[in-house]
Formats: sequence, C-alpha cells, structure tokens
Amino acid sequence: MVKLVLLLLLPPVACKVHTVKSPLSDPIPVPHEWYQSGDLLIGGIASQIMYTLQEIPFKKNPLLDMFEVPDMVTKFYQHCLALTFAVNEINENPKILPNFTLGFHIYDSYYDDMMTYRTTLDMLFKMHKFVPNYKCDTQKKITAIIGGLSSKISFRVADILSLYKVPQINENPKILPNFTLGFHIYDSYYDDMMTYRTTLDMLFKMHKFVPNYKCDTQKKITAIIGGLSSKISFRVADILSLYKVPQLTYGSFTPEHESTAQTSSFFRMAPNETHQYTGIIQLLLYFGWTWVGLLAVDDDSGEHFLKTLEPLLSKNGICLALMGRIPNRSDWNTLVDINGLLSNIYLPFMDRKAKTFILYGESRTIVRLITLMFLGDPGYKENVSYRKVWIITAQIDFTLAGTQKGCDLQFFHGAISFTIHANELQGFQKFLQILKPCYAQEDRFLKEFWEQAFDCSCPNPTAPVDVNEACTGEEKLESLPEPFFEMHITGHSYSIYNAVYAVAHALHVVHSSRSNLQAMGDAGELVSFNDNREMESEFDIMNLVTFPNKSFIRVKVGSIGPDSLDSNKFVIHKDLIVWQRTLNEMVPLSVCNDFCYPGYQKKKREGDKFCCYDCASCPKGKISNQKGMDDCFKCPEDQYPNKDHDQCIPKTISFLSYDNPLGSSLALVAISFSLVTALVLATFIKHKDTPIVKANNRDITYTLLISLLLCFLSSLLFLGQPTKVSCFLQQSAFGIVFSVAVSCVLGKTMTVVVAFMATQPGSCTRKWVGKRLTNSIVLSCSLIQIGICTVWLGISPPCLTFDMQSMDEEIIAECYEGSPVMFYIVLGYMGLLSIISLTAAFFARELPDSFNEAKFITFSMLMFCSVWLCFVPTFVSTKGKYMVAVEIFSILASSAGLLVCIFSPKCYIILLRPELNKKKQLIRRTNSRI
Repeated sequence: MVKLVLLLLLPPVACKVHTVKSPLSDPIPVPHEWYQSGDLLIGGIASQIMYTLQEIPFKKNPLLDMFEVPDMVTKFYQHCLALTFAVNEINENPKILPNFTLGFHIYDSYYDDMMTYRTTLDMLFKMHKFVPNYKCDTQKKITAIIGGLSSKISFRVADILSLYKVPQINENPKILPNFTLGFHIYDSYYDDMMTYRTTLDMLFKMHKFVPNYKCDTQKKITAIIGGLSSKISFRVADILSLYKVPQLTYGSFTPEHESTAQTSSFFRMAPNETHQYTGIIQLLLYFGWTWVGLLAVDDDSGEHFLKTLEPLLSKNGICLALMGRIPNRSDWNTLVDINGLLSNIYLPFMDRKAKTFILYGESRTIVRLITLMFLGDPGYKENVSYRKVWIITAQIDFTLAGTQKGCDLQFFHGAISFTIHANELQGFQKFLQILKPCYAQEDRFLKEFWEQAFDCSCPNPTAPVDVNEACTGEEKLESLPEPFFEMHITGHSYSIYNAVYAVAHALHVVHSSRSNLQAMGDAGELVSFNDNREMESEFDIMNLVTFPNKSFIRVKVGSIGPDSLDSNKFVIHKDLIVWQRTLNEMVPLSVCNDFCYPGYQKKKREGDKFCCYDCASCPKGKISNQKGMDDCFKCPEDQYPNKDHDQCIPKTISFLSYDNPLGSSLALVAISFSLVTALVLATFIKHKDTPIVKANNRDITYTLLISLLLCFLSSLLFLGQPTKVSCFLQQSAFGIVFSVAVSCVLGKTMTVVVAFMATQPGSCTRKWVGKRLTNSIVLSCSLIQIGICTVWLGISPPCLTFDMQSMDEEIIAECYEGSPVMFYIVLGYMGLLSIISLTAAFFARELPDSFNEAKFITFSMLMFCSVWLCFVPTFVSTKGKYMVAVEIFSILASSAGLLVCIFSPKCYIILLRPELNKKKQLIRRTNSRI
C-alpha cells in the first residue's frame, strides 16, 4: 500500500499542444470501451470478449476483415460492473475523495497480446486515436525500422510495430533508389523495457511521451486495474512499467518467473497462486487420493504449474495417473489437429482408477474443455467414465460463453474449487437489478452483453430487427443461469472492488497528507499489501452443486489461509460436500489399487509408479494395524506381534521361578543337599573325638562343611523374580563361599603334604605342621576373593535389568553383572585355587591311606574343574532363565562333587564301619602300608 501511494505521489507531466486532425483512421479499432469522466481516472483492462483475429496482409485494409462475430463470456461482465459500483460508492462517500470526482475508462484485452498492447496505449495517451508518423503540427514519416541484433530485441520491437503494420527490416543491405532517407537511431540497451520505450519514441508524434494527456485536454489516469490472466497482466505491465503507472491485477497467478512482475508499479489484489499448491496437496492427503489425473492449460503458466506441483505430489506420496494439456487457442487448421487435441483430452479419462482430477488453467479453460468434450463425444454428459471429482484452481471460473447456450455444467457436479475470498457487498445486487440496455450510453460492452446473455438483438435504427428476437429491456439478470451471470459477487469481481478502494484510499492519503495507509471497502475488507506487493487473504474452498436448469450454487466447505504450510490454516468440512451422483454420494477412492489390509505392507511393483504396489505380509517381528500402510513397524519393546501381525501383545516377564518345573527341581536338589550337608556336619560334630574326624584338621573340616552348606543355599538366591538385593548378593556371595570351600580343600591337601614331608629325617618343614599353615591358607585365599568382590561391588555392582530383545515373546528379568570383567576375575580366581588344589592332590595321592585324603580330593577337584570349564561356554550361549539354571546347576554339581568325594568315605566308616574308626586300626594299616 505504501508503494502504491509513493507511485501516486509522482508529479504529473503536462504539455500543451495543438491538435491536428489526422486524415487516417485507427489502424486497429477498439470495438468496446466504457468511459466515465472524472477529475481522476482509474483504467480497467477486462477479459470478457473473444475474437478470432486474422492475419491481415500489409496491402489489405485491416478494417474490412479484422474482426468477426465476437464470442463473449457474459459472466465476466460482472468485473466491469464491480469496478463501476466501487467508483460510484466512492463518489457518493464524502470522506474518501471530498474534492475530486473519480472516473474510469475500461477496455477489453480480447485475450490477445496485440490488442492488449493497443488498448493499454489507448488508455494512457493523449488521444483515443493513435496515428503513427504524426506529431502535432509536424509529420514524422517512419517508413521502416531496422533492428535488432538479437532475436529477443527484434521480437520486442515487433510487439509494437505489429500494431501499426510498420515494416521491420533486420540489417537489410538493400538501398531504395530515388529517395533521400533520413534516420533516427536509438539503442535497445539490451533491455526489454528500454526497447519498448525507444520503439514508441521512434513512432509517435513527440519525443516526449506524456501519459494521462492528450492535446488540449488532460486525461489523468491514476492507476489501471487488470488483467485477469498472467499473460494479459504482463503485456499491460510492459507498457505501464515504462511510466510507473500503478497496475493492480485481479487474477490469481504466479508472476515470479516474469521480470515484469518485479517492477515497483505491479500490485496483485488476489493471493499468490502458490498458496493453492499446498492447499491441493493437503486436500488430496485429507481424502487419501494418491492416484490422480491432471489437466493443465497448454501454455507457460500450465508448464510452470506442472513443474511446481509434480515434485510436491511425489514428495507427499501422490502419483499422477495421466496428464493432459488443454489448448489455449480456438483455431485449429486441420482435422488432424482436432483429432490430436481430442485424443490428448480423452486419454486421461480412460483410467477408471483415477477418480480425482486436478484442473488448472485460466478463465476460459472450462469453455474450451466443454467444447472439446462435445466435439469428441456429444453424449459425454451421460458417460460415467467422465464423471470425476474435480479439484479446480482459483483462476478458473465456472462459466460458459454466450454461444454455448445448449451446454451446462453437470459435468462438474460435486467439483471442489479454490476461489478468491469474497464478502457479499451491500447494495450490489440492487445495483445489478436496475441494469438495463440503456443504463449507460458510454458503456459499449452492455449491448454485446445483453444480446448474448438473453439471446436477443437490441434495436438498431439503421437495420430492421425481427420482433421475436428483439430485446425488450425488461429482461432480468437474476433469470440467467449462473454459468452466464451471477448475482452474487465473485472472487475476481471482489478483487476489482478492493482494487478501486485501494487506489481511492491511496489518493485520499496523498491529498490529505495522512499517514494511515490501510484501505477498507464498505464490505469491511482490509486492503494491504505485503513486501511482494500482494494482497494477503485466504482462498475459499467451494463445492459446486449443479441443477438440471443449468444453474448452480457454490457451497463453502473450507478455506486455506495465506500461510498454507501451517496445517491449522487448512480447514475442510467433509460433511458439507456433495459428490458426483455416480459416486453414490460417498467419498470416492482415487488410488492405483486397493489399500493393503492390516498385517500387510506395500511392496513396490516393478515397472509401475510408486503409488502402484502389491501387498506383502509383514515380516517377523513387525505389524501393521491400519489399512494402506507403507511399511510394517516394530512393536514397542515390551510387546510382540500376534499371529496375524495386526496388533501387539504385551510380553510376559520371564525368570526362573519356583513354579517352573525346572526351578522347583533345582530348588529341591539344593535343599536336599543342604540337608545332607547339615547331617554330615552334625555327624562329624557328634563324632568329633574319633580319629577319622580329628585327622587332617578337624576345624578345617567343619569350615569346609559350613561353606558347602552355604554354597547349596546360595543357589536359592538365583531362583524367583530378581530384585535389587538378590542381584547385589548373588555373584559375590557365590564367589566368596566357593573360594572358602576351595581354600579349605587346598588347606587339607597342603596339610597332608607337609605332614609327610616332616617325617623325613632332617626336614625343616616340621615347624609348619599343625593348624597354623592350614588356617593361613584358608584365611589368605578367602581374603583375596573378598577383596576382589569388594572392589567389584564398589565400582560396578550387579543390578536388575530387563532384556526385551533376546526373546520374541518374553521380557527377561535378569541380574546384569555390572562389570563382566570383574565377574570373570572372580571365576578365574576360583579356577586358579581349584587347579592348585588339583595339582597338589594329584602328586600326594600315593601317600599312606590312613592319613591321606589326596585321592578323594583329586577326584572332587577334577569334577569341580570339569563342571566350571563346561559352565563358561554354556553360560555365554544361553539366555534368560536357562542361563540362570546353568549357573545353579554348576553350583550344585561342583558343591555336590566336593561333598560326596571327600566326605562319603568318612561317613561310611563313621556310620557303617565304626570298628575301623580306631587309632589301633589306623596304626596297623599304616604299618602294613609301609
């Protein structure tokens, strides 16, 4: 808005020249215009009339064959009426422009580049008639123009020269005899805008071009509103950008790829088209439409749309089933051209899986599409294959040309369209109702509109008219079906209305020196521009409901705000949507194939697009719990897949419990051996004074039996559900009591060895005979293991963990060693003591039997070492409760080996052969041995 005001602050340039009537007529006439005088004028470039402009030979009078019968889009006449309505409102409002009268001058673009240039020039300059080779009071005969060097510059020069049929010669070396030629040379500056400027300067009457002026009369054009399409808007901007005349377009398009749109005088009253792209994506994702067709107009804007939308579709998992291009012209030279166009249009409809089609184009796209459909298949309305869900962009309007009275829009019933947001204007419908053929004599559009809208002929004094075909003037606009005229204001008309108010408020600011630059129309719409000179507003999402009488209504079912990337700005009310009747009024499926059921995932189909796939069952360990999932996923760690792979089941916590047969068996064995050990200990205490108990250090025997009892009982710490306390005590208690037991065995072995070494004459080992050596061995070896366990518990103690990965259907509650290194150090130290004991017992096995336990110790330690050597690989290779069972079994087996091998012979003598448990018997056996 600020930029618009700054442009309007530019000082006007005026000249005073005497008009000389030109003997020539307009080389290109302008059949339609609407002029209302005022102190300040707003120009308007509408797009509602189509001519098939023929190529005219240079020697032929262009006035004879330039125009044929016009084809008018009667619905777009509302654009002119919206501008008129806004100007009248402003003139009646004393608060906006109290000292000025606002006028307007409206032309049509005729959907043609050449005519757009022509009407823009006619709107800007001094006279309604442009005469090349003339300037006031002096002739300037330009016979030809030589230039330019490049194709780009040449085409820009040709844009202007083609309006007046001035020959253009590109570096032609031929010399014209019998003439003296002058010259007037300009530079192109390698710039489009300067090329246009210098070409105009070369052609017309004065070296200075003064917009808003004609000789003897001022014409103050303050701004121009137009055009509807990007192409027309850019052609108008080619001229207006030279003079910094503000231009406010009212169509929705993307001008970023055109340098013209970057000029400071170019404003857009409609939101940027790019907001619709994300809106289309969100709409497709909302309904799950991943296999869609697309029809786009065959021009630069359609190409830009495809290049922008296709990556967005792919990024969001949506495929284009087929794509067609709608021609942007209405003249086809041969039957081959027509057949090619028809096949290009019909091919996309052959895919029955694609129920949704995106339609992109400009204001006449609906007109052209229906024409092509009718040419290819006059009964297309009844063909079910053509009934699709249409998603239509805002630039397209549901309109028919005046010559298409036999057509209707049933083909688009249920369509979802993006439209420029519009508020209803108070008094606008009343303004339309008073419209009559004689409403404004200056309106040269009205006659054309009235005749084509009501299919009648206005009276012409110079030609007779059939009474039955004559217009009465009593025709009602509200009787026209909506494809030909709407009584409710459309989005484009509303943009024009806001544009007039934007200009008026900018002028008000200029002339009142106020700083408030926000404009607001009577509808309460705030008019302001962002940094890109765009009006920020939302798009409405409308649902088209058609009726057999060719009329329709549009129902608002949602909206998308300017920040279209924000999902909160996208609103859709699915329940309000009316779908195609052939779709049974249900949300249609537009997918390449049916969704995969729960328990299955998509599998890419070779040679097809990624939206087409086969369904494969989920792999082991994964599930899919919804239809149409791309990939199966893993269950949470504490759950596992069911048999059908469509839901997760909570895992059970696994541990070696007393209820388990294996656990109860091990517990029974441990308790049984504990009782046996206790009985052996009680037996030895009872017979403590007998020779066999007293032999080999009675105290060490008691210590060994107590440590074995604790070994059996320590295995019970491994049974049941692990706790923090049990995990903390398990390994350290097991390591310490086993080390004490092995230390006792080692002490017994060393006692036998030292005792027999002391019997040798002169032996110095006599002083070690007795309890002192045995106690020292047991104490020192046990303290070393206690120290190791203390360090272990201090730096990294065992803890309770839950292993959720090892078992598919169970969570293993286990005690983690904390530091595996310390765990194996404890085992390694026990192994070292066992090997020392085994070695010592092995070498002492030949000593006399009466005093010697070495043989029994050898067998017990051999069993002990065998058990724990087998334990290590078995322990590492098992998981869960079986790993715990392996350790318990090793504890019980090794403890039982020591108990049975060492104490069963003695218990046999004590309990079954008491006669041998006497000192005489021991001495006799010793002597016989010697």
